[in-house]
Amino acid sequence: MTLEKTKLRIASCQFAVDGNIERNREQITAQIREAASLGARAAHFPEATLSGYAGVDVPDFSRLDWDQLRRATERICREAAKHKIWVLLGSAHRLSGRRLPHNSLYVISDEGRIVDRYDKRFCTGAGQVELSADLKHYTPGDRATVFDIDGFRCAALICYDYRFPELYRDLKRRGAEVLFQSFHNARRDHQTFRRRNIWKHVVPATMVAHAASNYFWISAVNSTAKYSMWASFMVQPDGRIAGRLEIHVPGILVVDVDRSLNLWDASAPWRERAMQGKLHSGELVDDPRSRDRTCL
Repeated sequence: MTLEKTKLRIASCQFAVDGNIERNREQITAQIREAASLGARAAHFPEATLSGYAGVDVPDFSRLDWDQLRRATERICREAAKHKIWVLLGSAHRLSGRRLPHNSLYVISDEGRIVDRYDKRFCTGAGQVELSADLKHYTPGDRATVFDIDGFRCAALICYDYRFPELYRDLKRRGAEVLFQSFHNARRDHQTFRRRNIWKHVVPATMVAHAASNYFWISAVNSTAKYSMWASFMVQPDGRIAGRLEIHVPGILVVDVDRSLNLWDASAPWRERAMQGKLHSGELVDDPRSRDRTCL
């Protein structure tokens, strides 16, 4: 009989992602080694960490060397196996023919195998700032991705997905305990983005709300490139920030996801009912003064 593990050490990694695949790979492998040396079981990287983000780090993917990207990914897989660590790797995933690629997060096991992949479902598009129009460069995905690391049920999301609470409720239904969410809120030196720079306020607040509402841990990682809007951080299931890195500074945040912590789950008594569509607590009564919405 094996005892259930109570802790999962996660390394939330950040550096200045750019359009140079080899330079990105070198940074990724260096941080994988450091994360492993710190006892982490998973190293989590930002959106488009290896490939660069189309429309921002690179104009588009028309000149991307897909063979180079594949070789770099294989080297990262070997690094994961060498150091016995899981890797959540942001990149582009090529599709067939002339179809646009997915914006993806590869799930690489500690044996160096790609065991799953999350494809960003909500890509920015029509009516939004031109520089952030994902749908010019990417094909959206259509499925949730859940997987186990050392007995912990994990899930993945990417950037703009954070605006859709339905995704988080669905992951809660699927038993998620830990969410790896990768962002790329950086390199946007554009007057419209500067004028609308609400990400530095909205992203942390929204991640805190999603964690506390659904009672799971969230690793939220971002690029440190110029004009980065916030630094990577980890949220506990009670909504408290468990740790945060410095903005514009490459680094690794190591946090233990600990099941033994007695954290407050304010929604616990009624969450399951709410998820089933019963949107109130306690018992309702049949009373005329309750039905009359205009009386004093």
